[in-house]
Amino acid sequence: MVTGLWHDMFVLGLPLLEKVLRPVIVYLFLVVALRLAGKRELAQLNPFDLVVLLTLSNTVQNAIIGDDNTVSGGLIGATTLLALNYVVVRFLYGHRRVDRLVEGNPDVLIEGGKIKPARLREELITLSELEAAAHRQGFASLADVERAVLEPGGTLAFVGKKPAPEEARHKELLARLEQIAGDLATLRPSRPWAHG
Repeated sequence: MVTGLWHDMFVLGLPLLEKVLRPVIVYLFLVVALRLAGKRELAQLNPFDLVVLLTLSNTVQNAIIGDDNTVSGGLIGATTLLALNYVVVRFLYGHRRVDRLVEGNPDVLIEGGKIKPARLREELITLSELEAAAHRQGFASLADVERAVLEPGGTLAFVGKKPAPEEARHKELLARLEQIAGDLATLRPSRPWAHG
């Protein structure tokens, strides 16, 4: 019985080459499919995008492992995915043109405080989704945004029109300190007895 348990856990149900090729094929398919689907899927702007990503992993699970449910098969599949991803990332790091082709370019959605409706349509992002993303980054409304960029990895980056509250407070404190230093400088010469 113990021998059967070890056999079921570790003896591969599929040839080793097939266990390696399955994750490679699924990985390459997902890279292409997510590139064609657009940055929106990666940004997870609404619950539907999240559901797609979650169910996608479950959908391709059997394609990766096949009929093999052994621990060894799972470890081989996981190792193959991690190794392939490492090689791809290292390759893309040294080849900017290929990286841009695979990941795409950033998309400017707001420039100079003006929303670009054509860019929003192309990325299938609604104004309410853009505004919700701005709220998550601390902006009261899109009117406070100077520039918004949808990065290739799906991140929405916002730049405000006016300085952030911390920056404004910092400048105010520096101005007050300079005023106090100026006041102290004017008081020092008028007290000759203090040098005495």
